[in-house]
Amino acid sequence: MDFKQIIYEKRGHKAYITLNRPEVLNAFSMQMQNELKRAWADVKQDRKVHVVILTGAGERAFCSGVDRNDPDRERVRVELPKDTWHIEIPGSMLASKQNGVYKPVITAVNGICGGGGFYFLYDSDITICSENATFFDPHVTYGQVAALEPVGMLRKIPLGEVIRIALMGMAERVGAQKALQIGLVTEVVPQAKLMETADQMADVIASAPPMAIQGTLQAIWHALETGRASSLDAAKVFVIAQNVFRDVEGGEKKFQTKDRPQWRLR
Repeated sequence: MDFKQIIYEKRGHKAYITLNRPEVLNAFSMQMQNELKRAWADVKQDRKVHVVILTGAGERAFCSGVDRNDPDRERVRVELPKDTWHIEIPGSMLASKQNGVYKPVITAVNGICGGGGFYFLYDSDITICSENATFFDPHVTYGQVAALEPVGMLRKIPLGEVIRIALMGMAERVGAQKALQIGLVTEVVPQAKLMETADQMADVIASAPPMAIQGTLQAIWHALETGRASSLDAAKVFVIAQNVFRDVEGGEKKFQTKDRPQWRLR
């Protein structure tokens, strides 16, 4: 697959997607969005891929949002549409869940994550960051309504934090430790250890039966979109469905023989 603005690699059961426009802080363009859509489609159909690591090229930024100098900018931004009910949302096909992918995604944030970069965060399953990571949403500073990103982040962090990030704009950035405190990320590591840490988690996830992992993710994400009763009913269906796969038999044998992984304290 020929890509110009992302790097897409596979190693064993792991896929790596790198936003590769460091010269513009990995801002996304229409071309990048189209390339990501193709990469996610490949992740979805390739049964050998069990887990994905998503990151940005360079040390300065993970993603600074939409590229305001993109030649196709008119197709990436929200304008007053001729047909109000068929508006094209920028960044609508960037991330995993937007593309119907329910394989685990570990997002490794290096440096700046601004504005539209939050699209990747609210679709991420596990997010870690480097010590130099910062998070902010510049929309209101430039006279734009911050709506899409905050709505997406409501299922990740507390309401008060979502509102503060949205209203403070460029005047305030959330640092790595604050991001950990509010649940925006699950771990902060030195920049030199960022990809190593992501790889270690990916290895653990990739070693588990993929149907168990993907069924677990489906149940959890489904619960975010429905009420408690409906979510529990759906969860029972996911549990019953696992009996179709031989992975369950192998898991039972593993339990009976007391075969346990070596755990680490987080």
